[in-house]
Amino acid sequence: MRFRGVLAILSAALVAACAGPAAPPAPLTPPAAPAEQQPLPGHPGKDVIWVPTPPSLVERMLDMAAVTKDDYVIDLGSGDGRVVIAAAKRGARAVGVEYTPELVAMARRNAADAGVAELATFVQGDMFEADISRATVLALFLLPANLERLKPQFRTLKPGTRIVNNGYRIPAWDEAQVGTAGDCGAWCTAYLYYVPADVAGAWRLGKDELTLRQDFQALTGRLHAGSGDRNVEGWVHGERIHLRAGLDQYDGRVQGARMSGEASGSVSGFWSAEREKASR
Repeated sequence: MRFRGVLAILSAALVAACAGPAAPPAPLTPPAAPAEQQPLPGHPGKDVIWVPTPPSLVERMLDMAAVTKDDYVIDLGSGDGRVVIAAAKRGARAVGVEYTPELVAMARRNAADAGVAELATFVQGDMFEADISRATVLALFLLPANLERLKPQFRTLKPGTRIVNNGYRIPAWDEAQVGTAGDCGAWCTAYLYYVPADVAGAWRLGKDELTLRQDFQALTGRLHAGSGDRNVEGWVHGERIHLRAGLDQYDGRVQGARMSGEASGSVSGFWSAEREKASR
């Protein structure tokens, strides 16, 4: 009996030796890395809170501005890039300026996914310091305070440049068109403006002197003629100008330091005026 017990112990030891050392415990699987978080509507920025423009209004805004492949579209505060991407889908070159890096990265991904990364460019920067001189269209969603601050830059744009803004008017400027879109929730209205030519100052109209004051599109002034002085009122839309002095009307186009067109009233036919050179 004792021999059998010893034999059983030796057999168990032999089996354990052949089996080798016990396997170490399986390592713990690390938790999966969280997915990259996308900015959500309401994301705070430097000057504005990101509120996306509804897709139907994006298209309506681009229709109002008549965007084509020949345009250069800029969006200040471009968010997730939807306006820029929509313009690029129409063949336009488009640039979005956005202060928040996460939104810039998101917009670039969206442009790549839409297949328009070659036409849609996004830069991280301050919209008040952005160079907008190449724009033929500004497509925006900005607050009145932002628009007021940008008005000096707007005035330097080429006459006829189109500015369309979601939701808010440019303070003290008269819109050329109001557009609405359906199925867009709270933000369904956009306002279109044309940058006017700068005509303020003194002009030589034939033998007469014309002095104009300008408040965006509205014009007032005096026509100093040999027959007497007359008050002048009118407007300028892009390069188109209309002046009224008494019963006489002047319609035409502004081309830098010269404007010309057709007159009607006591005078009729072709008219032209040259800007007076400032005296030194």
